[in-house]
Order: sequence, then structure tokens, then C-alpha cells
Amino acid sequence: MSDTQEEIAKAAILEKVMKGRQLTDLMLRCTILDHAGNIKSISGQFKRSDLCNEHRLNPRDLRKIDSRIPNLVPTILIRKGAVLINILHIRALVKADTVVLFDSYGSNDSRLHSVFLYHLEHNLKARGSGAPYEFRAIESILLSVLSALEAEMVFIRNLVGGLLAELEDDINHDKFKRLLHYSRRLVAFKNRAKLVQEALEEVLEQDDDLDAMYLTDKKNGVLRNMHEHEELEVLLEFFSKQVEEIANEAENIEANVQSTQEIVELILDSNRNALLALDLKVSIGTMGIGTGALIAGLFGMNLKSHMEEMPYAFMAMSTLSSAVALFVAWAGLRRLAQIRKVGLSNPKRVQDLEVRPRIPLPLRRRSSNGWS
Repeated sequence: MSDTQEEIAKAAILEKVMKGRQLTDLMLRCTILDHAGNIKSISGQFKRSDLCNEHRLNPRDLRKIDSRIPNLVPTILIRKGAVLINILHIRALVKADTVVLFDSYGSNDSRLHSVFLYHLEHNLKARGSGAPYEFRAIESILLSVLSALEAEMVFIRNLVGGLLAELEDDINHDKFKRLLHYSRRLVAFKNRAKLVQEALEEVLEQDDDLDAMYLTDKKNGVLRNMHEHEELEVLLEFFSKQVEEIANEAENIEANVQSTQEIVELILDSNRNALLALDLKVSIGTMGIGTGALIAGLFGMNLKSHMEEMPYAFMAMSTLSSAVALFVAWAGLRRLAQIRKVGLSNPKRVQDLEVRPRIPLPLRRRSSNGWS
């Protein structure tokens, strides 16, 4: 590729990236629920600028929760009069009397949002709990996140558990490859669960954020103490502990997978060593037979050795050749057996320490002039 073509390609990529960052022209698809829990708009299309002006948000806030842009780190942003939540499959704006669920323009995967929307609508209409509107919305969001994590945890646990049970009966390349794939998937899931827990812990550590999340009281002008947020703190701590349990279970399964991988590697190494030992035994036997054949070959040459006329020369040479072959093979196998002995310490080193004489150190005496 020439320099001109490279410049053209770079310019095209830069133009495409800049078009994706034009915030005012990007359309967002939103579902809006009112103060009574009723759906005002389903998958309505709105401009970024209109949403920012209506809810008094910065464009960068909407960019953070835009599902068109991949966000791997879950976030809970506290803004004036609103809470922006971006965790796993949920991207929402929670206010004192409104919940806005975001979905990217042109997205076709809305199954998770449909299930979550049903539970959210039901929870917002249930006013008997006495919790503020925003707390009920946050509870529904976190409950959906927790359910998604639990479902994925059960799915991965069944996959890994079934594969580990199969490895106990038979070990082959395909199963070991599947184990590696499941291990990577498990690590990715564990990292996501920990990121969700860190997002909740970050909010719990900030008293200002906890106080700012009482949106209904702020809207009604109710004055609150900075540290009076036990209700919200209990809610967030409950989900934080649940996510922590899921992360710990993922760590336990990961440790089990790693232990299985190590055991499988040890078994494969042992089998490999057994095959190498068998190959060495065959080579040693071949060497012994070759040594005996060497003797027979020497006497089989067309040279006179004055043993041709002896009646027992054939039997004597055959016996000598067989004895030499057996001795060489026995010596080689005995040496191989000595090398294959594995211990925590070197036997020769122990024998050297036992045989080596101990030289006593001279005792020092103390006199009036000092030590001598």
C-alpha cells in the first residue's frame, strides 16, 4: 500500500469516527415512564440535544449511557435532580417522577429490556411499600442486574461442572480446549461482577452522592441531614453483598478449574514420561541385541579363525552373544530405573552428608587476658 492510499484510509477512518461523535444529530430510542408507573412512550426517537435540554444534562452524560458506545465499566452518576445508571444491559435516567430507559437507535435486541420494563412498571405502581419513587426505580434496576448475573452464573456453573465431570472419565484435546474457553468466559464474568460491586461500593462511600439521590425530598423542598440516608444505604448494601457472593462463587469455580487444569497437566506429563520411558526401554533392548549381533557378525565374516572345525564353537558363540546382549540390556534398564526415582532430596547428597566426617570445632577459653 502506497503512502497516498494510507493517507486516504486514515482520512476515511477519521471522518467516520467524527461522524459518530456528532452528538446533536444522533438519535436515541427511549422508553419513558411517568410518576404513576405508566408508559408514556415506547421506543420513542429523540435527539440528544432535546433530551439534554429537557432533563438538564450535559452531552457527555448521555454519551456515557449511550448503548451505541461500548461501556465496559458500570457507572452510577449523580446529577442535579437525576441519577444516571449504566450497568450491564440497563442504561437509565431516574428522576423524582420519571424514568427514562435508553436504547440505541437501530438496535433490534430488546428482549432483556422488555422483561425489565414489565417488572419496573409493576414496581413503580406498587406504592404500598412507602419508598420514594426513585428508590423503587433503582431497586428494580438493581434487581434486574442481579437476576442477569445470577442467570449467567448458573449457566456457566452448569457448563464448567459438566465438563469437569467429563474430564474425570476421559481427557482429550477437545475437552481441554473447551475447558480453556470456559475458563476465559468465567474470568470475564467474574470481572464484570466485581466491576458492578465496585460501582455500588463507590456510591456507598460518598455521603454527598447518597444524600443527592433523595430526589423526591429535593423536589418537595424537604431539608435533610447529610448523614440521614439509612434507607438508601441498606438498599445498596443488600445488592452489593449479593453481587459480592456471586463474585466469590465465580472465584471458587475459577479455582476449581485451575486445580483441574493443573491435575490434567500432571496426568499428561506423567503419560508423556511413561511413553518416553517405554521408548528408552525399547532403545536399550535394541542396543543389547545389537551388541550380541556384533559378536556374531565378527565370527560370521569370511575369515579363518581356526574355530570352524570345533564341534562346540557355535553353541559357545551363541551363548556368549546372548549373555552379552542380556547383560547390556540389564545394565541399561537398571540405570534407567535409578534415574527415574524421584525424591524431595538428592540421595547422593544425603549419602555424602552421612559419610563426610564431622570435624569438631575447638573450644575457646577465657583467661584474664581475654578469649583464646
